[in-house]
Amino acid sequence: MQRRVVFGNRILPYLLLAPQVAVTLVFFHWPAAQAVEQSMLLQDAFGLRRQFVWFENFELVLADPNYRHTVWVTVIFSAAVTVLSMTLALLFAALADAGIRGRNLYKTLLIWPYALAPAVAAVLWVFIVHPDIGVLGRALNAWGVAWDYRLNDNQALLMVILAAAWKQVSYNFIFFLAGLQAIPRSLLEAAAIDGAGAGRRFWTITFPLLSPTTFFLLVVNVVYAFFETFGVIHAMTRGGPGKATETLIYRVYVDGVINNDLGGSSAQSVILMLVVVALTALQFRFIERKVHYA
Repeated sequence: MQRRVVFGNRILPYLLLAPQVAVTLVFFHWPAAQAVEQSMLLQDAFGLRRQFVWFENFELVLADPNYRHTVWVTVIFSAAVTVLSMTLALLFAALADAGIRGRNLYKTLLIWPYALAPAVAAVLWVFIVHPDIGVLGRALNAWGVAWDYRLNDNQALLMVILAAAWKQVSYNFIFFLAGLQAIPRSLLEAAAIDGAGAGRRFWTITFPLLSPTTFFLLVVNVVYAFFETFGVIHAMTRGGPGKATETLIYRVYVDGVINNDLGGSSAQSVILMLVVVALTALQFRFIERKVHYA
């Protein structure tokens, strides 16, 4: 006989779901609907007059060469942050799971950065790499390296990638470590008895069994790189120098808040939302096929 949970009060489940549904409607669906509506309007900077222009804002945005440059920067930035943060997290998780000395302290120190806000993480990196006040930045200039990420495009992009990836490593580390600890030790011991080395055991047993965790983190990290790295970029470079670190989410802020182009900014936010939804759908469509759920 199968036991099922029975609620005596039929209204109780709906009451328990109501807060989360309300949060989703108020902070996601309603702003998204407002963005779609605003993207088809043209209004002055004071919001006194509005004109319905259909898809004209989208046409202007997509025809702008600066916007295409921003798309390319976003692709490089998002791919680098995702790959770097997940690779380092998997490496650290594997070391922690191997039973090294002081692993409890090691785990605690790795989890701490996740408690920081993206802007705070960026400020910490500024104190390290700033050419005038940063420890590493001053050292590089003293060694003869022309280091100034405020003027060099490649250096600026490298810095925001490192800061954003460093912020996300802790989150990935927690899930990878949990996934590694859930793998039966008997499988690894049997492979070791059969003569498989550490590297072979990892690629043939450990990594395939981590595929559900890896797939989940891939989706989460892509969303993080597109949306949640605004604070890092704003605190470190403000999209500069010369738009070298201006991603799609930061351009939405610049055009909407600074330039008062509400229609264009809304059109960009709708495009960004569609791009992320499409990327997530593609990941579920093609990558999830290779995921092996235990």
